[in-house]
Order: sequence, then structure tokens, then C-alpha cells
Amino acid sequence: MLYPNVQNISDAQKEQLREEYYKHNHIDPELAKKLGVKRGLRNADGTGVLAGLTNICDVIGYDTDENGNPVPAEGRLLYRGIDVNDIIKESVNHDRFLYEEIVWLLLTGQLPSETQIAAFKTLLEEHRELPEGFAVTQIMATPSPNIMNKISRSVLAMYSYDKNADDTSLDNLIKQSINLIAQMPTFMIYAYQTKLHAYDHQSQYFHYPIPGQSMAEHILSTYRPDQKFTHEEAKLLDLCMVVQAEHGGGNNSAFTTRVVSSSGTDTYSAISAAISSLKGPRHGGANLAVIHQLDMILENVNDVEDDEQMKEVLRKIMRKELGDGNGLVYGMGHAIYTLSDPRAQILRTNVKKLAEEKGYEREYRALRQIEKLTPTVFEEMKGKKKIMCANVDLYSGLVYRILGISEELFTPIFAISRVAGWCAHRIEEVTGKNRIIRPAYKYVGGTQEYIPLEDRR
Repeated sequence: MLYPNVQNISDAQKEQLREEYYKHNHIDPELAKKLGVKRGLRNADGTGVLAGLTNICDVIGYDTDENGNPVPAEGRLLYRGIDVNDIIKESVNHDRFLYEEIVWLLLTGQLPSETQIAAFKTLLEEHRELPEGFAVTQIMATPSPNIMNKISRSVLAMYSYDKNADDTSLDNLIKQSINLIAQMPTFMIYAYQTKLHAYDHQSQYFHYPIPGQSMAEHILSTYRPDQKFTHEEAKLLDLCMVVQAEHGGGNNSAFTTRVVSSSGTDTYSAISAAISSLKGPRHGGANLAVIHQLDMILENVNDVEDDEQMKEVLRKIMRKELGDGNGLVYGMGHAIYTLSDPRAQILRTNVKKLAEEKGYEREYRALRQIEKLTPTVFEEMKGKKKIMCANVDLYSGLVYRILGISEELFTPIFAISRVAGWCAHRIEEVTGKNRIIRPAYKYVGGTQEYIPLEDRR
């Protein structure tokens, strides 16, 4: 039985515990303002609390005026000081797969030479296969209905296969990073195929890695039953992985990596924690929410080019009459970017051709309308203007759908892309010998006397 009864709690027990919790647990939200608490580690103007220094990545969404106040600006994303748009131009103009180069760049701080990248690609290829018996004992023997959870557990399990698992020397951190970056796609494929068999009662199939393939080609080759894909498909996936490889030390999963790493723990624990963070619908899981929202919109709109029809469905979403009831238009807005998210712009530009070729033009045009109309509808409904741009999630889900990738793998592929950034942040945190990260929480619960058990009512 996949869901044993020992996990069950009766309705009566749940009701009792719920009532007790609500009776004794309440914090007035206004207290945060009165005490100067920066909830979500955000300043009053919405910017992030400055918690550390990094050489890895810069995420720019606004300028500052002479008084230090944020001023909206076009978004920029810099990997080790290199604008991601310049990286994409190289990929497009010279028709090259670049994810492996970005891994090297993030880990070392400099772009590799031709000799270095050739050897590095071979190194990653050689580490794609899992230790003997790992797939059977650690993945296939314990199927999971959620692929992210299974990948996280697989990363943790690798601790037992590493005789130097707790060694935090630079050499060992780099070795562990390369192993995990190379093996994450393999974890994903085994977890997915095992889930298909155990939970969906479908046939499963496993392909060996093919020498000479880029990371994007390797993912498509091991995922598809016939192992066939076009060069354009692999290039689009590579591009998507490049723009999702890193996003600064303050994003939730990178910060998780640094918090856990600051305690002195092992690489596997830190990266597993980052995967768990990315799984959340407010972080990496948002691309799936966008796709579900898109499908719902397409069901309720006859002509996506009709602005008024699209506006009305957006109004219903904001009024919580359609969608999941949160009133959010997924894929719109970002914690840092104001006028534009460069990742969204890159995907929007490069997915258009393949969307038209593969019959997803209506979906693409609907996303363009969401991007254009959401700020206007928000202003009409809320009575105030809000600078709002599309974020990467608005288009990444469509990329995966066009490539025929199951929705269950949208966030896992994000994780495979982002593990390079996580490893870079872990190395920087550990080698920098920074303090353990320990913010403060203000206790506001009052006091009470201990009552002997026989006197309690």
C-alpha cells in the first residue's frame, strides 16, 4: 500500500488539535510594524534586507535616487559580472550549447578556454551515471508521487556513497558539486519513471547516457521513449537552463543553501534543503501554477486577441471568481524586477518560433496578452498604479510544454538548472568562513505559570 494507514489521524482528533491551536496562537500583524520587524526579510520599500556579500551574481531591478529610494529600472541579470543577454547572444549567434560554460563560470568566476570547456564537458559526462545499485535501492525501491521530493532524498542518500562526505575543503566541495550537477538529471529520470510505474500504472523505460551530448540533449534523450529530438528543441531547453542557472544569494533556495551551509554541515544536506525550498509554489513551483492558469484562461476566452475578453477573465481571477482563489495572476510581478525581467524577455523572444511551429501559437499569444493587460486591470480594480512586469515563470512553463515535458518535471528541470548556482553559493559561504546565519525573532507570547497535570481543566 503506497499510503499506509499509520499516517491517518481521525477527523475528531484533527478538529481538537485545530481548535486548541487557534485558541492559543495569534499574533497581531500590526505588531510587526510597531516593532520594526522586517517580515520576509524585506525593507519597508519592498527591497531585500542586506544580509551578505557575493561575487557570484547580481540581480538589478531598480536604481536609487539621491535619497536612496528605489527607482524602477529595466532589469539586468549578471553572472559573475557578465550580462545574461550577452551570454544568450553568443548562444544564438554561434549556435552553441552554453549551460556547461555557465556552470564553469559560476563555480570558478571566469569563462573557460576551449581546452578547459572541452575537458569539463567530458568530466560532467563521466559523472552522469549513479553508483552501482543506487537507482534500484534508493529510487526504484521507494517510489514517490512527487519528483522533487524524490530528487531531494536522492541527494541526501548520496552522502552514504561518499567516503569524504563531511570534508569541506575547496577541492572536495568542487568534486561534490560536479557530481551532483551531473547526476541530478539521472535522479529526475529514474524518479519519474518509477513514479509512472508505481503510481500511474504505466510502462517505464531507462536509457543510458549517450557520449558527446550537452546537458540539454542528455535530458531530452533520456526522457523521451524514442530518444529523438531536434536541435532547435535542445537549444531552447539549453537557453531556458542558462537563464535559470542562478539568481543571486537572496532568492529563497540560494539563501537556504547559504543558511544551511553556514552551520558547517555537508554538501548533500545543503543542496537537498535548497531543492525543498525550490519545490514551493511561491518559488520554483510557480511555473506550474502559470500553466494551470493559462489552461483555465483559454477555456474561458474565445479570442485571446480580444483585449476586453482577456481583461474580463483577469478581473475574475483578481476577484477570486476564477482560478485557485488566491486572486493572483501568476507569472506577473517580481520581488526585485520592476520594469522588466530579462529572463522573461529572453524566453518570450526565443520561444515564439517553436510555439508557432508546434501549434502553441494561441497559448503564446495569451501569455503576451497577460503580460500586456495585467498592469492595466490591476490599476482599474485597485485604483492605484503598480509597476509590474512578467517574470520568468510566465514563459518557462510554455517552453517545457512545447518540448513535450510532463508538468511533473517543470520544477525538477528548474532544480537541475539551478543546482550550479546553489553549489557556487555553498562554496562561497563555506570558504568565506562567515558566521552562522542567525537572525532574531521577537517573542510576543506573554508568560504563564506551569500547572500540574492534576490541576488542569
